[in-house]
Amino acid sequence: MISRKVITNLAHDVGFDLVGVVRAEHIAEEHNRFKEWLLAGNSSTLSYLERNVEKRFDVSLLVEGSRSVVVCAVSYLSPYSRGYTEGATAKIASYALNRDYHITIKSMLEQLALALKSYAPELRHRSFVDSAPIAEKSYARRAGLGWIGRQSLLVNPTFGSMMHLGELVIDVDIDEYDTPMEGIGCGSCRRCVEACPNGAILENRTIDTRRCISCRTIEREDANSDVPLHGWIFGCDVCQSVCPFNQHAPLHRNQQFDPIITPEMVGAESLETMSEEEFKALAKDTPMLRAGFERIRANARKN
Repeated sequence: MISRKVITNLAHDVGFDLVGVVRAEHIAEEHNRFKEWLLAGNSSTLSYLERNVEKRFDVSLLVEGSRSVVVCAVSYLSPYSRGYTEGATAKIASYALNRDYHITIKSMLEQLALALKSYAPELRHRSFVDSAPIAEKSYARRAGLGWIGRQSLLVNPTFGSMMHLGELVIDVDIDEYDTPMEGIGCGSCRRCVEACPNGAILENRTIDTRRCISCRTIEREDANSDVPLHGWIFGCDVCQSVCPFNQHAPLHRNQQFDPIITPEMVGAESLETMSEEEFKALAKDTPMLRAGFERIRANARKN
C-alpha cells in the first residue's frame, strides 16, 4: 500500500499540476452514457471509439491485476489559448504549438512510476496518455480533478480546461482514494455552447463530431461532410477560450509546455510556398504531424 500524500508530492515533483487516485473498477454510469452517444451516431469517422468499449470504462479489464488509477493533469494554457483576433485565416489549437504532449506526459508518468517504486519496489504499472481505450476524463472526474463541462471537457476551478491528462495504472492499493468534486460547476453559463460556430456541443455535454472543427481538421475526413472550418487549420479552441475558468486561469508553469512554434510560422500564405520537408522540419516535434502537411494545407485552402 502507498500513501496518497506520497503520490501527490511525487506527482508535483515531476511537473503535474493536479493528481487524484481512484480504484481500478468499472464506471457504469459513464459507460452507459457513452454507449448512448455511440448509438446516436455522434462518433462519425472516429471508428476507434467503437472498439474496446468495455475496457474503456473498466481499467481492470485493460490492465490485469490493476488496483488503482493515478490520474494526473498538467496545464498547457498559454497566451495563444486566449483566442485569435477576428479575421485570422490560419488558426491552430494552442496545445499543438507545443512539443507533442504524448511524449512529454509519457515521460513524466514513467518518472512518477520510478519514484513510486522506491516506496513499493514490487509495484507494476502501465502508463497511458490518450493512446489506449481508457475513459480518462471520466476517471479524472471521479478522482476529484474537476467536472465535465458543457463542452465535454474536464474543467478545474483553478486551471480551467486547458489541461492534458495522463494515467498511471498500478497493482497496488492506496491508503485513501479521492471522490468527485462537489459544489462547483458550469452553473447556468452557456458561453461554450453559444460560441461554437458549428453548433457541435450537445445539450448532454457531449460533442457531435460530425460538426466539430477540431475533429474535422485532424481525424479521418468524411467524404459526405462539408463542415466550415472558420479559419482553423488544426484543432479548435473556441469552446475553451470563451470559458470564464480559462480566462482567469494562470498560464502554464511547466516549461515543457512552452510553445515551440507560433501560428504565424504556418500561416495560410506560408503553407502555399512551403515544401513538405520544410513543414516537417518546422512541426516535427508538435502534434501537427499527426494530420500531415497535405491535410493541413487543404484545411487552410478551405478557409
